[in-house]
Amino acid sequence: VNKAFFRQLSALLKIALRGQSALIVLHTFFLLLRTGLSVLVARLDGLIARNLVSADLKGFLRGMGLWLLLALPSSYTNAMLRHLQNKIALGMRSRLSRYTHDLYLSADGKKRYYRLGLPGPGNLDGIDQYITADIAGFCEAASALYGNLTKPTLDMFIFTAQLARALGRTGTILLFANYFLTARILRAVTPAFGRLAAVEARLEGEYRMGVGRVGREAEEVAFYGGGQRELQILKKAYERLSGHATAIGKIRTAYEWTEDYVVKYMWSAAGYCLIGFPVLFEKTRDVGVGPQSDEELARSVDDAVAARAETYVSSRRLLMSLADAGGRLMYAYKDLLQLAGLTSRMYGLVAALHGVKAPDEAGTGDVIVLDGVDIIAPGEVGDVLVRDLKLRIEKGEHLMITGPNGVGKTAIARVLAGLWEASGLVEGKGLFVIPQRAYMVVGTLRDQIVYPLTYADHVAAGGTDAELMDILTHVHLAYLPEREGGWNTRKEWKDVLSGGERQRMGMARLFYHRPKFAVLDECTSAVSTDVEGLMYQHAKDLGITLITISHRPTLNKYHKWLLTLSGDSTGSWSYTRVGTEEERMELDREIERLETQLSEVHQWEKRLKEVANDLGVSVKF
Repeated sequence: VNKAFFRQLSALLKIALRGQSALIVLHTFFLLLRTGLSVLVARLDGLIARNLVSADLKGFLRGMGLWLLLALPSSYTNAMLRHLQNKIALGMRSRLSRYTHDLYLSADGKKRYYRLGLPGPGNLDGIDQYITADIAGFCEAASALYGNLTKPTLDMFIFTAQLARALGRTGTILLFANYFLTARILRAVTPAFGRLAAVEARLEGEYRMGVGRVGREAEEVAFYGGGQRELQILKKAYERLSGHATAIGKIRTAYEWTEDYVVKYMWSAAGYCLIGFPVLFEKTRDVGVGPQSDEELARSVDDAVAARAETYVSSRRLLMSLADAGGRLMYAYKDLLQLAGLTSRMYGLVAALHGVKAPDEAGTGDVIVLDGVDIIAPGEVGDVLVRDLKLRIEKGEHLMITGPNGVGKTAIARVLAGLWEASGLVEGKGLFVIPQRAYMVVGTLRDQIVYPLTYADHVAAGGTDAELMDILTHVHLAYLPEREGGWNTRKEWKDVLSGGERQRMGMARLFYHRPKFAVLDECTSAVSTDVEGLMYQHAKDLGITLITISHRPTLNKYHKWLLTLSGDSTGSWSYTRVGTEEERMELDREIERLETQLSEVHQWEKRLKEVANDLGVSVKF
């Protein structure tokens, strides 16, 4: 807990408490009311004790009636305090969640949801933990801390002021000295709960991320039979979390034992001593003035005993409440340390969201230019994938990018889309990227085509279902509405559609949006070559300039230029026109390979017949 913590907390509360003033004022009112009711309860306790000692039946019954009457506002106040605290926490969470969501998924082109996951400075691992559990934990801790600090502080001053009449000036000074001394001792032995809480939140995020990874990559894990390996990884993550939680539990138990002993019992013992010493050691006082009868003397003694009983019971109630207030203040300090850990994580999230820079979007949108661009993989020391890349892609100048795996073909698409930063000049607007793994959004069949727009946007623009059906026809998915139960069907589309169907749905989105330029990153690798060719030709007919990343030479004929990455670790490349001598040589090599395969067809047919005869089945050619 230092200046940095209070600065960070202040910045977060300005966001979280916006529009919460009325609730906070109402909550403060009930906190004051609860303290006032506690004082009345203490006085009423003393009055009931006096009436009991005096055997005053009418006074006792009157006191019990007042007790039951006072219980009504007291119980209502307690309920309202809990309700208002929960409401403030929910309001804080709603505002912080909305604030982070608006930044995380903003429309300003910064794509924070992607950039924050890249390796390097500013990276946040397990950002889902930050946005869900950490926001909830911070808001609950902050809202609880206000009440846990305000009410005990009020109680300390008000109850001490009430006790001062019984303790006197010296007793009050000694009582405050006791507070100060024990508080200093407890603060000196308080563990670093803030740092421990931050570590626990990080470990919780790592464990949650591991569980989520298995769910997201279930098919790949199943293909490899990696269940046991993933089990080991999850076990280690949970063991780290549970081990840390166990260590915190041991530390907290030892601290709370010390804290309870000092605050609840030593404070109460000190209070009893301060109240009792004046009574026990003062000289016997006359209970009356002048000659008194035995009856008057007995009545005076009874009154004195009753008055002492009233003072003792009232003071005892105040002392117990005072010890409880002191305990809650000590607990509040521990809560403050835990809040410091959550505040550090939350401030780190907000700072990281604000720290993402917007990509430069130069150009008119009619041409894409890369001039002297070095494409470097993100990270502390990123590898240079492509050096000094120079391209100029005019409208209609379709480009094919090819090369070995892992040489930076997709990296070029990421730079063009503004996902990766790159040195040199990058100009380009109106770019649409179709990745190899088509994303299936939660929603209806219509939503899969119009994404990232909604069906309401489609209707507002004058779109119809007939247009969507025409698009599905061009990607050979016209059967989907009937097969899946209509346009309004909601399903887990990534599980319903096959790999080829998902890729064709990605092409359907391309035909729907009709951008000026489109990067097709192996987005038809699971589609047959005949259907692939028809979709490429339709994209060109729509006026879309294609930038294709693929290994298939059969796609060359749909492009005018060929960018070949060498893959020799030097980052070199070549840029040639399709149909040049180099391109013809590549096609000749492809034709030679195909002819070699065709020459072996007769041998494979013969072998197939032999296998069929062995199995006793017939084969038709």
